[in-house]
Amino acid sequence: MPVSIREVAAQAGVSVATVSNVLNRPEIVAQRTRDRVNASIRQLGFVRNESARQLRAGHSRTIGLVVLDVANPFFTDVARGVEDEASKAGLAVILCNSDDQERKEKRYLELLEAHRVQGVLITPVAGAGSRLARLQRRGTSVVLVDSRSPSRGQCSVAVDDVLGGDLAISHLLAAGHDHIAYVSGPPGIRQVADRREGALRALTRAGRPADDLEIIDAGALNVGGGQKAGADIAALPPGSRPTAVFCANDLIALGVLQEMTRNRIRVPEDVSIIGYDDIDFAAAAAVPLTSVRQPRHQIGSTAALLLLDEADGDGAHQHRQVIFEPELVVRQSTHPAS
Repeated sequence: MPVSIREVAAQAGVSVATVSNVLNRPEIVAQRTRDRVNASIRQLGFVRNESARQLRAGHSRTIGLVVLDVANPFFTDVARGVEDEASKAGLAVILCNSDDQERKEKRYLELLEAHRVQGVLITPVAGAGSRLARLQRRGTSVVLVDSRSPSRGQCSVAVDDVLGGDLAISHLLAAGHDHIAYVSGPPGIRQVADRREGALRALTRAGRPADDLEIIDAGALNVGGGQKAGADIAALPPGSRPTAVFCANDLIALGVLQEMTRNRIRVPEDVSIIGYDDIDFAAAAAVPLTSVRQPRHQIGSTAALLLLDEADGDGAHQHRQVIFEPELVVRQSTHPAS
């Protein structure tokens, strides 16, 4: 059992109030008494209940970060940006993984509110607006991460994913590719839909019909989804197979690359592949991936700074919608059409 403040007081021969003063306002306690209480604390191994103290004060020294998939290195890098800024401010970060499930997200939001976090950073699942609005009404600051605020009722930090999709398809069109596939994740995820919209925009600008973009649903934004889509592509006769594949993220692209290699389909000579996010694994792949780079660490650090500014509570905070521009990074996985 943890040592209580009463046990410390009994051993030191002082009142509980005196021990509390030593812990919270030591300057009002005589030096000899402080020394006796601190000696008892060390001997008994007393550890103060910091959580209870903070909750009595109405808030904790923590912020919450809720992401769609903690296994995705994109969110790992975003979390690092958040943690770096939180650490500078003397705060800890509680990391929660919603798995893009409404039920899990709701449970984590309730948990974070119960812990009196100073604010919540979240990449929300579809339809989370009402839950976040309720959280704000009850006094918890909210900042959207890698997402936009339709109502501008929160700060948000996002990337122009429509531009990102445009950059990818424009690169493939310039390389002479006519048969291009977009390997998509769940279409309900805003980023997936925006990247598809950008791909179609590039086709339209080039005078090409939307039907020229073949949509292949990977089912999930992970390597397994990419392997499934890659197997479907590899099973097509060479004359019907896309000569270029744009993937909704790098994990899907790595899965597609693995299946091409397993089926002895050459990348990029037979099939060019573009990913999205530019995670570290993209450059380290067997065939280094061309990818659309997002400023992952900067997304996290910017979102954390916006949250800290709002949680400061000086009344001067104004909600901001920050949108970064992506960048195409060309590597060995793309090649002119043969």
